[in-house]
Amino acid sequence: MWVKICANTCVEDAVKAAELGADAVGFVFAPSKRLVTAEQVRPIAAALPVGVERVGVFGALPAEEIARAAEMAKLTAVQLHGGFDRKLTERLFVLLGPGVEIIQTVHWAVGEDDASASVVREELARIAELGPFRVLVDAKTGGATGGTGIPFDWARAAPVLGSQPTLNVILAGGLKPETVGEAIRVLKPWGVDVASGVEREPGRKDFVKMKAFIENARGAS
Repeated sequence: MWVKICANTCVEDAVKAAELGADAVGFVFAPSKRLVTAEQVRPIAAALPVGVERVGVFGALPAEEIARAAEMAKLTAVQLHGGFDRKLTERLFVLLGPGVEIIQTVHWAVGEDDASASVVREELARIAELGPFRVLVDAKTGGATGGTGIPFDWARAAPVLGSQPTLNVILAGGLKPETVGEAIRVLKPWGVDVASGVEREPGRKDFVKMKAFIENARGAS
């Protein structure tokens, strides 16, 4: 089970996540309480062990701007949070090269399960046309598209998220140490992603919660 600890803002938290066994640490470059810059992330990324992925989360920005930030921050992956744009993705393949992975985010609207099922199924089919790919499915609540701490309906989403077997699905949205095991059992994702569920305050991690989350995720997989 691939585990990402997202929305890191300091060396201490990111390094601890790696020490506890996280496969990836994330940094939010989109508008957020946890917003960081490429200049802030670069020394954090440099402090991480080789093999731990450094993932930048970006909103709707031009490909060139994302690529510049990825290079400056020494990212190994970029997560696109602004909706699937095939032209943007294909341009990033060229700019980033084979050394930087792309993760596409899709959003499941909480409380709008029928509409979300249709929209997400269609988006996954479009993304799958690009070949093997990693897709992160996050909860959307009102105008908020991440970091809300609110889960979507996992049982309703299960058949939709399993509809494209070539995609590696990463589950996010309201996960916590005490719920991640059940989420994995219901949805059987390739990976899980957590931010607010392991925080003591926005942007700072709770090490006890991080340890429990990673252990429970691995124990359920």
